[in-house]
Amino acid sequence: MAEDMADPTVRNTAGVTLTICTTCRPEGTDPEATRPGSVLMAALSEAELPEGVTVRGVECLSACKRSCAMVLTGGDDRWSYVYGDLDPDQHVDDILAGAAAYAATTDGLVPWRQRPQVFRKQSIARIPPLTIPSKDD
Repeated sequence: MAEDMADPTVRNTAGVTLTICTTCRPEGTDPEATRPGSVLMAALSEAELPEGVTVRGVECLSACKRSCAMVLTGGDDRWSYVYGDLDPDQHVDDILAGAAAYAATTDGLVPWRQRPQVFRKQSIARIPPLTIPSKDD
């Protein structure tokens, strides 16, 4: 599978990006309050990010039923992930730990037990890298 295709001796130097939906607002949240997605973005922007990791906000990831949502990406050779049901008051440290583990990979595949709990349980999607060979090749 994809795990077999990566050469672990080659370090992926592509930067890692956390893309945060700033308009995310879980159902039942006060519509007049600051949106939790914006709170998460602010908390990550103020945090000490792992080496090679940047954070950016976007207005919508179309994951409204799973808000707060974010995307973890790292260049053309890594798998990308979409995570949801994030809580800005509880998950910032886990997001940073997960981003650090992801940044240390060549292919974006962090072993299951090395992922923070929030990354194990709240994944919405895993998107293959652009460079992965097709199953039909």
